[in-house]
Amino acid sequence: MKSLASVQPTFDRVAIELGPIPIYWYGVVIALGAILGLLIAIYESKRIGFNEEYAVDVVIWSIPISILCARIYYVIFEWDYYGQHLDQIINIRQGGIAIHGAIFGALLTVFLYTKKKNISFWQITDILAPSLLLGQAIGRWGNFFNQEAHGGKTTWTFLQDTLHLPKWIVNQMYIDGSYYIPTFLYESLWNILGVILLIVWRMVGNPRRGYIFLGYLVWYSIGRFYIEGLRTDSLMVAGELRTAQLVSIALFAFGLIMMFIRRSAPRYLDGTKLEGSK
Repeated sequence: MKSLASVQPTFDRVAIELGPIPIYWYGVVIALGAILGLLIAIYESKRIGFNEEYAVDVVIWSIPISILCARIYYVIFEWDYYGQHLDQIINIRQGGIAIHGAIFGALLTVFLYTKKKNISFWQITDILAPSLLLGQAIGRWGNFFNQEAHGGKTTWTFLQDTLHLPKWIVNQMYIDGSYYIPTFLYESLWNILGVILLIVWRMVGNPRRGYIFLGYLVWYSIGRFYIEGLRTDSLMVAGELRTAQLVSIALFAFGLIMMFIRRSAPRYLDGTKLEGSK
């Protein structure tokens, strides 16, 4: 039996300190996800002949708006606390942002941008969908450093011998005297698989325009609905009704309904010029 008294978390929440200013791993991970997502969006734009400047503009605008919306979303559902601690509303160094809020913020940005530039909402969301999902996959590791977004209590044996996780993950899952299920890891791996499937579908499947983005909504919602049920820190609508599961059901249904509505939309390899082509 492993001695719990000897277990120490692998990482501190602070990555480095620049004088009196601490740089948190949470922020480093979010920044990394945004950068890699942008690079994928640029690559995808070039590959299909879409003007990459549009993708760059949208990503740059989406990042601050998404973070803001993610925080607002979280604060709304935790207002019992933040209503009594107004000074903590802008403090996101310890976490406290909701991915669904970030998604809504990103989509609002894309919608307004495409209206202004008079380009297709569906085409640019198809390009950005893998980037958004990759950003979510990487962002979950911010929860790892903060020791949050985990499931219920478990054992060292389950983490080490059943899941075969490396020691640095197992030790980080030791929180306040107990081991916890790494649901952040489940969601990160689910999202990475989704990124691969979306990119392959785009490259070889000749989907209809809008289907990559809608497929992203369906894929992410399936994983999030199941994994959310394992977590112990869910935002709640009322009683035992989990907000993320309710939103996941809505997005899953929306994705399928829109796929049906757009079943006659042009395909990417049908020879029709893209609205955002150079």
